[in-house]
Amino acid sequence: MEPRVVIVTRPTPYDVLLARHATHGQVAWFLSTRGQSPEPFLAGHRAQSVAIARVLEATPPTWRHTRVERDSLDRFLFEPDDIVVAVGQDGLVPNVAKYLQDQPVLGVTPDPATFCGVLVRHSPAAVADLLADLHAGRATLEARTMVRARTDDGQTLLALNEIFVGHRSHQSARYVLRHGDAAERQSSSGLIVTSGTGATGWARSIHACHQSGLTMPSPEDPELAYFVREAWESQSTGASLTEGILHDEEVSVTSEMDDGVVFGDGIETDVLVLPWAREVRISRAPRALRLVA
Repeated sequence: MEPRVVIVTRPTPYDVLLARHATHGQVAWFLSTRGQSPEPFLAGHRAQSVAIARVLEATPPTWRHTRVERDSLDRFLFEPDDIVVAVGQDGLVPNVAKYLQDQPVLGVTPDPATFCGVLVRHSPAAVADLLADLHAGRATLEARTMVRARTDDGQTLLALNEIFVGHRSHQSARYVLRHGDAAERQSSSGLIVTSGTGATGWARSIHACHQSGLTMPSPEDPELAYFVREAWESQSTGASLTEGILHDEEVSVTSEMDDGVVFGDGIETDVLVLPWAREVRISRAPRALRLVA
């Protein structure tokens, strides 16, 4: 059977404004009261529409195709032979990664001048050749390491960039952190466990604040890194076990919070609940994202 192309998108900023204000005229009036013009928003919206149209044009006529919005990914059934085409910002790739098995992901940037394109690096003009290469088995695929969190009651969560553990309302998080033979009770702003892909984002700024000699993993490395954010040393809490590299081992957190959470890739609506005494273990995921190079 020939593959199906699944186009993954998210609403543009203009879509969001239009949903809030109902008409273009209302959007233009609202922006004018803030000293802004609707034209940059319209330009980005048009660029995404053109990119989607070009992806559809590049799809062979005998192939099936469909489109899914980011907010519907948790209800969408991917098929084994799907080719996933993420059109938009880099964040779309982590959004879809945790719902996939081995389906390849092709990242397409609608506007290279606006989006940096670390994960959505291909132009719409290249899609036809890349789809042909994928179907023929000629495409080069990068295996991007993912992060997995598992609680002691059997819940799991996957992320491409990083897993965060902390308090739901971002108050001080209290827990016991264990890595290997080391263990420490801590009070902090939470901790993150990052892959090499995530090392270019949130983890990069935390690493800079630590000012340590720890070498961050690169995007295709199998290793993970973890960082504790703003650990507070007191009579009952320590601040010595604040970073490390995970090879084949895991780091565990035992909650001392009534309202602890675990979420991935910044999606706070998709969480594992971490109440008092529940443990979460974080390690490399058993599967990787297959990203078209």
